[in-house]
Amino acid sequence: MTRIFSVVLIAALVGLSGCASKVGYGDATARETVNTDFGSTDLQMIAAKMVDDMLVFPPIVQMTATRRPVAFVDTVKNKTVEHIDMESVTDTIQSKLLNSGKFRFVDMTVVERVRQQLDYQNDSGLVDPNTAVAMGRQIGAEFMLYGNMSSIVKKDGSTKDVYYKFTLKLLNLQTGIIEWSNEKEIRKTRSKSMFGL
Repeated sequence: MTRIFSVVLIAALVGLSGCASKVGYGDATARETVNTDFGSTDLQMIAAKMVDDMLVFPPIVQMTATRRPVAFVDTVKNKTVEHIDMESVTDTIQSKLLNSGKFRFVDMTVVERVRQQLDYQNDSGLVDPNTAVAMGRQIGAEFMLYGNMSSIVKKDGSTKDVYYKFTLKLLNLQTGIIEWSNEKEIRKTRSKSMFGL
């Protein structure tokens, strides 16, 4: 009986080990085409296209030739039917612009936490006034970067076509003038074979 139990246990362990999954690292910049959903390749293409286009636009080149304008990024609005992490998209664009050395950014997502810290430093009586950061000394943004992403999805039998359009604009906060705007379009098509492969 013990021998039969041992054989069954070994067989079960061998069977389970054959079902074990393996995890490995891949190239984060490699083209990802698992399905028609918005993916990492799309994010990288959009960020690269938008930043490259903005930095060579003649008025932006002139504006950033001798100084680094201050801007803030409003979270890009998702007008697609998919759940897309738009904060990740805007973070990537902001990082690329910041690392270009042409712009500086204020982070509006942490304003409340910054206010709490400044209140603590200036009003709690627990921080040496000589080291406390003075209130009202932050630099205001001159520009706002904002935009949206929309999509059109069409299906016909075994074919699915998804068209994405990403729009980004740079607004001068003082004048209300849009200084730069561009669009990036992506089309992804998936066709299933008769056998679902």
